[in-house]
Amino acid sequence: MITNSDLKTLRATLREWRREGLTIALVPTMGNLHDGHISLLARAREIADRSVVSIFVNPIQFGRGEDYERYPSTLDADRAKLEAAGLDLLFAPNLAELYPGGIEEDTRVTVPALSDILCGEFRPGHFSGVATVVSKLFINTQPDFALFGEKDFQQVMVIRRMVRDLLYPVEIIGMPIIREADGLAMSSRNSYLKPEERQVAAGIFASLTRAATELREHKQDIAALEARCLQELSALGMRPEYISVRSALDLSLPKAGDKDLIILAAAWLGGARLIDNVRVMLNQPLEA
Repeated sequence: MITNSDLKTLRATLREWRREGLTIALVPTMGNLHDGHISLLARAREIADRSVVSIFVNPIQFGRGEDYERYPSTLDADRAKLEAAGLDLLFAPNLAELYPGGIEEDTRVTVPALSDILCGEFRPGHFSGVATVVSKLFINTQPDFALFGEKDFQQVMVIRRMVRDLLYPVEIIGMPIIREADGLAMSSRNSYLKPEERQVAAGIFASLTRAATELREHKQDIAALEARCLQELSALGMRPEYISVRSALDLSLPKAGDKDLIILAAAWLGGARLIDNVRVMLNQPLEA
């Protein structure tokens, strides 16, 4: 496995691979890797000749008072996991490498509308930070494929829109959520949970699963279903930000005729912000 931290060396290696006619798959991460990340790498190795994983904790996607300073850094352990999983190249730059002029006046990429709803409402500027750093990675790796976990479903949609609008020649591949045995979506931030919080954290998935069943069977109207889920999460000691049923195609509010829906949730439990979603394919289209 090749490891480097500077763009010049990265570009030289990738240029040689492309000269040989090899395809490249990129998996962008912030490190503190878990089995969800490794599943992305496994798929990357299946679809491309060479795999690249980036590890970079991107400051501009964190808001004031968020966990940038305490985000877990486990580079040595991450490197060992990636090498065992067969990675070809690890790119782990420092801040100055990706933001040579500093972050205050750095050019930003903004995807309008999609970035302002759901998580974007509670984390203003977050998706601009994501789009900016992913754009930098795309420009410098020029991958044929880029893989992202669908736990961050809104992020996948934002990146797809950015790729469409900016004409990046890369195929975005969303991968299914990898879960713990009790259903909790794997996340690098789950390490923030205290033992007693971890015991109830999977309640967010359980609530969404029940809601998905009722939605599929048309047992409850959407507003009442969302309200009940909020109550369930609050009863578990969580501080929910939102529960929202949306079109899985574009995250718009559901309308008559829709069949492919997704229920998304974000809630705080102690010091951890949990996000999750469950996709729902209706047996019959929504009625007016």
